[in-house]
Amino acid sequence: MAVTLESPESAGCATEQGELSSRAAAEAYIGGVCFKLGPPTLIGAELEWLTVQGECSASGPSAAPRPQLSALADALGPYAPRSIAPDSPALALPGGSRVTLEPGGQIELSSAPYEAAAQLCDRLRDDARLLRELLESRSIRPVSVAADADRRPKRLLQLPRYRAMERSFGGIGPFGKLMMCNTAAAQVSVDAGADRADVTARWIALYAVGPALLAAFACSPVLRGAPPGAWASQRMRAWLRLDNTRTRPPVLDWTDPVAAYGRWALDVPLLCVRRPDGAAECGDADGWSAPPGATFADWLSGALDDEVGRRPDTGDLDYHLTTLFPPVRASGHLEVRYIDAQPGDAWTIPVHVFDALMSSPSVVAEASSIAAPLAGRWVDAARYGLADPDIRAGAVALLRLAAEHTATDEAARAVESAAERCHRGRTPTEDDIEHAPSPRLPGVAT
Repeated sequence: MAVTLESPESAGCATEQGELSSRAAAEAYIGGVCFKLGPPTLIGAELEWLTVQGECSASGPSAAPRPQLSALADALGPYAPRSIAPDSPALALPGGSRVTLEPGGQIELSSAPYEAAAQLCDRLRDDARLLRELLESRSIRPVSVAADADRRPKRLLQLPRYRAMERSFGGIGPFGKLMMCNTAAAQVSVDAGADRADVTARWIALYAVGPALLAAFACSPVLRGAPPGAWASQRMRAWLRLDNTRTRPPVLDWTDPVAAYGRWALDVPLLCVRRPDGAAECGDADGWSAPPGATFADWLSGALDDEVGRRPDTGDLDYHLTTLFPPVRASGHLEVRYIDAQPGDAWTIPVHVFDALMSSPSVVAEASSIAAPLAGRWVDAARYGLADPDIRAGAVALLRLAAEHTATDEAARAVESAAERCHRGRTPTEDDIEHAPSPRLPGVAT
């Protein structure tokens, strides 16, 4: 898989990087680093879980608290990310996955890329099993839900990036902190494409199928702290509402995603500005805050010379790109971010679905054709899910198309089963009992 952009938790303050001479140079740089061209052969995934310390019970105010960072670091040992253990070697797990931590204590596994979806699922499943064993050695439990229905949002990581993020999103509404601390996703990454035409086709397809597949895998109807309203995916509601400029690019208007992504990225407001002196690392809450409303293009043009005191370089631009959160993000490869965390090992199904739908140019084109009437209906999909008959029909058609093109019979059966579930209008967390309850963290004190 193409080279991934710098990890937000491992990136430090600005260092010597390449200069950016103009906006045109910055746009060209983005096109090069965000869309790595080559035959699309690899697939990867990222899985997130909420975490609780101790057994869930109804024993009082501390029934299921978030784990202490020190306990997480102790449990993970040499696999601990440097965000919680600065001296950790941050080793990959035996299957190639790396562990990271989200602001609210959610644990994440980022797989290595593989040529076969079945191999990816086998290795990632093994790594997930080992991760669970490591965490349980310190009485920490990962929970397979996409939204925390019980606990108030609480940020554990105190990195300057997250302080600046919370401050920025807090001025817009409640969804930023909810997203940061109380949601979890299942993400799938595929190669960008062989050439610009191939990239355009795959990019358009991944966005076109998004609303239908968001609905197909939506399973987060309850999110503690969200404003009133019935939504199939409260997790995706939070993403769509936290900052429109950052999460909802005008993709339907893009005929050349490689060029358009660069233009869009430069005009997204800065979430934070890394400081070279390290002051923010020592507790300066405002150290990385960006001038309100200022974009990367503003910084590049010199409009922020007084506030920031320097012009940005390619390292700053790399970092800015990690603060963009569209439904599909260009990170060298294409990162699909609109799927809720799935119960148990059901995350394997969307892996096989995207592997199948991207398996050939003809399948990509057919998927785009099926999904075209639903393109852009993100809010309807997040709100109504499979209750919308048109979205449900699109989801079923796409899953059946995927089932026809999976690489193994086992994957085909799993995807066909998901198509039948969607046909019946049931979510991944429902069983055959009518109105089955949504998953919760049992016994968590509120």
